[in-house]
Amino acid sequence: MDNKHGDIFRIWNYDGNMAYEDIIKATNDFDVSYCIGTGGYGSVYRVRLPSGKVVALKKLHRLEGENPNFDKSFRNEADMLSKIRHRNIVKLFGFCLHKRCMFLIYEYMDRGSLFCILRDETEAVELGWVKRVNLIKGIASALSYLHYDCDPPIIHRDVSSNNILLNSHLEATLSDFGTARILELDSSNQTVIAGTFGYMAPELAYTMVVTEKSDVYSFGVVVLETLFGEHPREFLSCISSQPNEPIMLKDLLDARLPPPTNPLVVRNVVLATALALDCINANPKCRPTMQQVVNRFEEGRREPTRPLHTIAVNQLVSPPVLSLRDQTCADGTSSLSTINEFHVDVSATLPSSNFSIHAST
Repeated sequence: MDNKHGDIFRIWNYDGNMAYEDIIKATNDFDVSYCIGTGGYGSVYRVRLPSGKVVALKKLHRLEGENPNFDKSFRNEADMLSKIRHRNIVKLFGFCLHKRCMFLIYEYMDRGSLFCILRDETEAVELGWVKRVNLIKGIASALSYLHYDCDPPIIHRDVSSNNILLNSHLEATLSDFGTARILELDSSNQTVIAGTFGYMAPELAYTMVVTEKSDVYSFGVVVLETLFGEHPREFLSCISSQPNEPIMLKDLLDARLPPPTNPLVVRNVVLATALALDCINANPKCRPTMQQVVNRFEEGRREPTRPLHTIAVNQLVSPPVLSLRDQTCADGTSSLSTINEFHVDVSATLPSSNFSIHAST
């Protein structure tokens, strides 16, 4: 702890050579030429330290720093990330929290966000089926860690393709914990709505009770987006209104990639799709836990996969059952591929554009 430069200034000296002065000098006092992105409450800088190490620095805008809500979100992210360590969660090296200068220092992920990669024709092709499946498994592992290996559990609350960053090897990490929330198991966990339109669970349209199943729904949307190559908004509307419509899976997969033919790859893609359909179940109680999702990937027990061109999505989906109010699925008992008829206006949670309630950087 060093109080010389602010109320709180802490750095994990991973190489023994990082200090406040290094940050100021490396960015020329946060010159715009070093800025690589700007969001609703901060700017991100690419910083090369004297050691040669490159890090990402997220700095809160001065005006936003005076806003209690932004200040709270920023401090929340520093607090959350200082307590957790997982290979698929972005690493926080340090932070400075002071009313005149607030910033967080992260591991630099040079390939940017999953959202941007999927929307770039060249980079999307580089992200092949094996890499996409591994990416999905990595984020599932990160969420399972937050929900089950942290004490108390942590809910991310803003799982989206914008908040999944990739390194040079196209390995994924979960980022942006500004809205993350500790799950108090003995409370109602009521809170203000936070998240990104199109990824929020439908129950948040009528309740403010936050559970880990909200993250599960968002994960399911991200999985479909990763496999389809774009946000599945039209698919979600179709599957909710016509769940028995025979839509072929091959017609939904990202057409920029050759269809997978390797039996193991096909099996993993089909399994990921089936799990995603489970995760977007309208009834939170019928969604699997992230721990169950991870276990399903690890176990890999499944009937031999037929050729991809013969598989329809409705074959991976159970028939509609009771209404949302009457469903009584218990955690841990939902089938692998269960999706119930939506009795919530799902379109209310789908994006007309990629607009975030709190813009992430």
